Amino acid sequence: SFGQGCEGEPLTAARVIEPAIRMIRARTRRGTINLNTNGSRPDLIGRLLTAGLDSIRISLNSVRRECYEAYFRPRGYGFSDVLRSIDTALAQGRFVSINYLNSPGFTDTPKEAAALSAFLRRHPVTMIQWRNLNIDPLRYWKAMAAVSTPGAPMGMENLIGGIRREFPELKFGYFNPPKEKFRI
Repeated sequence: SFGQGCEGEPLTAARVIEPAIRMIRARTRRGTINLNTNGSRPDLIGRLLTAGLDSIRISLNSVRRECYEAYFRPRGYGFSDVLRSIDTALAQGRFVSINYLNSPGFTDTPKEAAALSAFLRRHPVTMIQWRNLNIDPLRYWKAMAAVSTPGAPMGMENLIGGIRREFPELKFGYFNPPKEKFRI
């Protein structure tokens, strides 16, 4: 996997990663090559997929543009680029997961739940990796309230259960699976 933890955004090193993927794939089709990314450069995602990248995981705190941008504060890209990266990988039949950064009290509000359902209908990713957002919740809720009217939370269990019922083929997980377990 490229882009694990503290390595930084791997798309900034695409000029090195692309030939590395090509070298690996010239020697073997075995193994899973994954990219953990912010999805800021759909053009580079496309090149890496063509080189032999098997899967991508894109981090999101919200699937609503204003909430995503309030948290990630992107420079040189926008939420539409992230969506294009997801769609690029889906169009090439690749395993796409979202690293969904959760904050109970925000993630499980009706607006967020409705937005997530709409997102999954438009962008049918293969897996959601539900993650706790490790940030001061009061600071986070304040930042989100600046761009969105908060609603009463329904509880994470209700949110996850509703998504599971609406999208029974969607995988829930915590780790990037090997390609032998992909079912796209």
